Amino acid sequence: MSKNITLRPALDADITFILRVNEENVEVLSPMDESKLRKFMQTAAQVNVAEVDGSPAGFIIVLREGLDYYKSENYLWFSRKYPAFLYIDRVVIDAPFRGMGVGRRFYEDVFALAAKQKIAHVTAEIDTIPYNEASLRYHEVMGFREVGEQFIRGGTVKVSLQEAPVKIEP
Repeated sequence: MSKNITLRPALDADITFILRVNEENVEVLSPMDESKLRKFMQTAAQVNVAEVDGSPAGFIIVLREGLDYYKSENYLWFSRKYPAFLYIDRVVIDAPFRGMGVGRRFYEDVFALAAKQKIAHVTAEIDTIPYNEASLRYHEVMGFREVGEQFIRGGTVKVSLQEAPVKIEP
């Protein structure tokens, strides 16, 4: 049975859902409170929610370069390397909706946005300590390659910094 997946901008009514699924997956993300989420909703390139057959199924936060307030070690690394980029800060699929193609739809949408805005780089990081094999495989399938690595959170987490080139039509 095919599921109907739709993407839309996050609304105030989605805040409780976004904070819940972020907290349920915080071991592979960074914590986020309502204030931080609202700041993202005002400044991000995208804060989108996916719905599967009308039910919220996941969210994505995508940032452009140049956000002076955002001090993520990984975002700052990409800021030093690329003059323009889209950074996938976090993408979370609620557990009951995993394996339905929601993540792929999010990423296809990010690549379409990058192409439309003529941004040549989509960036993300994946934990390698602790090892996140599923995410590493997924990003490879989506065209990402490692362009660096670093330890973050006081040396307790190691990440693979990855980039996927974007095909930009003249």
